[in-house]
Amino acid sequence: MANNGENSLHGGRQGFDNVVWKAEWVNTGDGPALQLTYTSKDWEEGFPGNLSCTVTYTLTNKNCLKIEYAAETDKPTVVNLTHHSYFNLKDAGASDILGHELMIKASKFTPVDKGLIPTGELKAVAGTPFDFNKPTAVGARVGDDDEQLKFGKGYDHNWVLDRQGKDLELVASLYEPTTGIVMDVMTTEPGLQFYCGNFLDGTNKGKGGTVYQHRTGLCLETQHFPDSPNHPNFPSTELKPGEKYTSTTAYCFSTK
Repeated sequence: MANNGENSLHGGRQGFDNVVWKAEWVNTGDGPALQLTYTSKDWEEGFPGNLSCTVTYTLTNKNCLKIEYAAETDKPTVVNLTHHSYFNLKDAGASDILGHELMIKASKFTPVDKGLIPTGELKAVAGTPFDFNKPTAVGARVGDDDEQLKFGKGYDHNWVLDRQGKDLELVASLYEPTTGIVMDVMTTEPGLQFYCGNFLDGTNKGKGGTVYQHRTGLCLETQHFPDSPNHPNFPSTELKPGEKYTSTTAYCFSTK
């Protein structure tokens, strides 16, 4: 299940899911692809610069959904594109995702305040419900007596990925034991926002009229850290004229 797919920005221009992108089929050599383009005008959403964006979705020959982002600007601005699909590897959202087993390669995460805005701290996951370095059921600790879980009403946080370089790299893996479906997440980004559908409330419907109830889908959003412009210790999301923003993420599917 992957519904409500959007191109959105954390710590940059907002609302890109509410505009019309120009779409065309392209040949990437990896498989059929759809290329979306949009220009965010100078001071749209309060951000400087005419920002030209391209997002290319490819269904690869290796069972991956590859998403490639690119952007350029004519004034200094901030950019942090991500993808906000909900996944359920069991039954397309008919039941919850609490039995899905998740692995995230991260030794730290970015705690948030009551408004779910990062505080600027990089906190170790060891000894907390946020340690997913070993595959763990999403529901195993989501109800723990933990301040951060109470703030988010569950998981809705950014993990600081333990990356080895700048190339596309495996950073997370999701497994559903009853179907045997595996989804590996690969990215060039430094962060991953894991959200377990805490605010799904039955108001959205998907394919076949399936009603998406509480925690019937989860998101694994690759990104720079949220609110990065306000935290100098976070990786920068600034883009200057003459530079090119690029980012790649792939969701790769298999069974075991």
